[in-house]
Amino acid sequence: MFQSQLPAVDAAAVPADAILLDVREHDEWTAGHADGALHIPMGEIVGRIAEVPDGGRVHVVCRVGGRSAQVTQYLIAQGVDAVNVSGGMLDWEAAGRPVVDGSGGEGFVL
Repeated sequence: MFQSQLPAVDAAAVPADAILLDVREHDEWTAGHADGALHIPMGEIVGRIAEVPDGGRVHVVCRVGGRSAQVTQYLIAQGVDAVNVSGGMLDWEAAGRPVVDGSGGEGFVL
């Protein structure tokens, strides 16, 4: 499956109540992430697949969209309704969507 064939959505169009899975590394997550997102780094997704919520579309995000595209492809192969967030957290931040740090204060995308 090519990345262009993956289901994708712009960061600005992700619903406020969406299931958002952030697959970036721990330092990236701590610096800034979407409030309410679930954090499972890309390298841990296979071992932690059971933590991915059932019953709704999972919006997968990384920094710019490359890692999340790979995870989206994997999740789809596992039967998960997953979609890649185009542009990742950089576009999320640029769209004015809230970003919080590890302590809940204002964060930034690393």
